Amino acid sequence: MSRIEAPRDEDTGNLVDRLLTGLPAGSVLSDPDVTASYATDMASFCPAGAPAVVVLPRTVEEVQHVLRVATELRVPVVPQGARTGLSGAANATDGCVVLSLVRMDRILEIDPVDRIAVVEPGVVNATLSRAVAAHGLAYPPDPSSWETCTIGGNIGTASGGLCCVKYGVTAEYVLGLDVVLADGRLMSTGRRTAKGVAGYDLTRLFVGSEGSLGVVVRAVLALKPEPPRQLVLAAEFPSARAACDAVCAIMAGGHVPSLLELMDRTTVRAVNALTGMGLPETTEALLLAAFDTHDPAADLAAVGALCEAAGATEVVPADDLAESELLLQARRAALPALEAVKGTTMIDDVCVPRSRLGDLIEGIERIAGKHRLTIGVCAHAGDGNTHPTVCFDASDPDESRRARASFDEIMALGLELGGTITGEHGVGVLKKEWLAREIGPVGLELQRQIKQVFDPLGILNPGKLF
Repeated sequence: MSRIEAPRDEDTGNLVDRLLTGLPAGSVLSDPDVTASYATDMASFCPAGAPAVVVLPRTVEEVQHVLRVATELRVPVVPQGARTGLSGAANATDGCVVLSLVRMDRILEIDPVDRIAVVEPGVVNATLSRAVAAHGLAYPPDPSSWETCTIGGNIGTASGGLCCVKYGVTAEYVLGLDVVLADGRLMSTGRRTAKGVAGYDLTRLFVGSEGSLGVVVRAVLALKPEPPRQLVLAAEFPSARAACDAVCAIMAGGHVPSLLELMDRTTVRAVNALTGMGLPETTEALLLAAFDTHDPAADLAAVGALCEAAGATEVVPADDLAESELLLQARRAALPALEAVKGTTMIDDVCVPRSRLGDLIEGIERIAGKHRLTIGVCAHAGDGNTHPTVCFDASDPDESRRARASFDEIMALGLELGGTITGEHGVGVLKKEWLAREIGPVGLELQRQIKQVFDPLGILNPGKLF
C-alpha cells in the first residue's frame, strides 16, 4: 500500500552537506533504515516515498536554514509532528527532506491574565493541558491521541476531539502563528489580544493547511478557565437510530454537554476485547453524555430522561469522577480496539448535520453488509462527526479492495447527506479526489492559486490536498 524508493546517493550527499552547514550533526539523519521509519503516518491506502534525509531542528533559525537549502536545491520538504495523522498528510515523497518538529517542544509562556499560551509545534497536547491546568486554565481541544499528538500537527490538520461539542475545535484557539515560508522567510500572523481584525485572517488560512503553505514554528493559543470536573452518563439503545434521535433531542432541548459520544455495537465489543472493561455488549449503541457544569447531576438527569424518551433501555449516570474517567477511557480506546479486530483499519472522518446522523450510520451498516466487512462506528455525536472504521486483513487483496470500495461509498454517502469528507482528520493523500468533489472546480482552482502564492516552487508537502 506504500512505495519506498531510495534516492540517489550523490543527490543525498550534496543535500546533507548543505544542511550540515547550519545544523548540528545529530539533527540530520541520512541512514536509509532510519529515514524509512519516518516515511508514513498512521493512514492506510496512502502511498509514500523514501526520504533523502530527516532533519530534527530545535530552533526557528534551523528551520529557516532547512527551507533555504530546500529552495536552493529544489528539494521537497514534508513537515511532520508525531505522525499520528490518519490521512497520509505526513507521508514522505521520494527524495524529500522530512522536517520533524518533535524536538521543538518548549512551552514558552503561559499567561493567566491574557489567558494565552505560547508554544513550539512539538509540544504534546496532553503536556500543554497539564501545564496550563497548574494555572487554573484549560486548553480544550483534545484529540483521542492527545497523549502523543503535537500541537503543530493539531494545527496542521485543524483537529478536534471529544469536547468539541461545547468548546470547539483547534482553529478556534489559534490566535497567532510564527511561520517559516518556503523560501525561509519568517512571518508572524494574528495577535495576542482577545480581539483583532487587521487584514485577511492568515492565521486561519494556515490552520488546516497540512504544511502545504508554510512551517509553523510557534503558536499563540487561547486558553479557558478550567471547568469543574465532568460527570458522565452512559445510555444503552436498541438501535443506532434511537441513539441518534436522543442526540437530536438533547441538542434541540438547548442542553450544552461537554461531551456527547456514540459507540456502536461493533466498537463496544472491540473495546471490551482489548481492555476487558465490561461494557454492555447487548446494546446496539452506547451513548456517553457528560456535563462539566456546577450541577452536573441535574443536567445528567434531564438528558437521561430524553434518552429514555428516545428508547434507551438503560441509563446509568456515573456515581463519581473515577467512574466517569473509566467511561472516557473506553471511548478513547475505540480506535486502537477496532485496529486489533483484523490488524489493519481504514478510518473515515465524515461529518454530517446532526439531523442526518441516523441516516449516515444506517447507511454505513448497509455498506458493511454489502461488502461483507466489519465496520465499527464511533462518533463525536454532538457534532455529527463520525469515524466509521473499516477493519480488514491487509494481506488479503480481495478484502483490501472491498475495504477501499466501502470507504469511498461512505464518503459519497456523507456528501449526499449534506456533510463533509473530513471533520478533523484532514485531506492528506487519502481524500484528494474527494476534496475536489466537495469544493468543486472553482474552489479547487482558487485553492491551488493560494498555494502558488505561498509556495511558488511547490516544494512544501507536495502531492497533498490536491
